[in-house]
Amino acid sequence: MIAQLTGKVAAVGGTWLVVDLSGFGVKALCTPATAGAVRVGEQVTLHTSLIVREDSLTLYAFGEAGERDCFELVQSASGIGPKIAQAVVSVFSPDEFRAAVTTGNLTALTRVPGIGVKGAQRLVLELKDKVNVLAGSGGGAGVPVLAQGWRDQVRAGLEGLGYSARDAEAACDRVAPLATENPDTSVALLLRAALRSLAK
Repeated sequence: MIAQLTGKVAAVGGTWLVVDLSGFGVKALCTPATAGAVRVGEQVTLHTSLIVREDSLTLYAFGEAGERDCFELVQSASGIGPKIAQAVVSVFSPDEFRAAVTTGNLTALTRVPGIGVKGAQRLVLELKDKVNVLAGSGGGAGVPVLAQGWRDQVRAGLEGLGYSARDAEAACDRVAPLATENPDTSVALLLRAALRSLAK
């Protein structure tokens, strides 16, 4: 099991990145917030989860150990695979997910792309007794937005989660005032705000 990577970022996309481990490039899928928080050429440490399938080995990377733990916990619910688990971590911080499951907040849980009311009920039923193992997380972690770059990162992240280019652009327009008013707002927070606006 590959649990952690430390190396230099060689390439980054909306929902993936490549880490150079002394000449050995490892590609990992990640949340849009994690992709938005790194820059090519910088040294990073990422917490990872390796998903083994008959025909593939897929590595998922997270900026915080709590996000990885949440990703793995969500998959313990029946019918939930890594794609939906990644969407959960993109929408919620570990603390927010724990609160939603503990209180049975189905409205919040159905904001996640791919999770309907029945899926949300299943998450609450199967994870309510397990979710307290998630470590606390600030939920607002991330680098401050760049003057122009946040929009591309948020849009790419939304499209990576399955939203259309049109919906992603409209969501960016709705959160633009937040980025303008407070330049210290992280890409992670802007992405969560955009996801909330799409769920309304």
